[in-house]
Amino acid sequence: MKISARNQLAGQVKSITSGVVNAEVVIVLPGGGEIVSVITKASAKTLKLKKGSPVIAVIKASDILLAVP
Repeated sequence: MKISARNQLAGQVKSITSGVVNAEVVIVLPGGGEIVSVITKASAKTLKLKKGSPVIAVIKASDILLAVP
């Protein structure tokens, strides 16, 4: 697979929590950090995601906003 997005984080699926329409997928990164993605249940099924599946989180955003208390 080739993709133009530069922000790609490889990891493994830690857990999948399915709702009525969406699925929350927790991904563990090599350093132990975690990232969460919310995708449709249909997409999770199409990708055949399960605990331990290797995945690549592709992050494509034009802005990242920061705030301080």
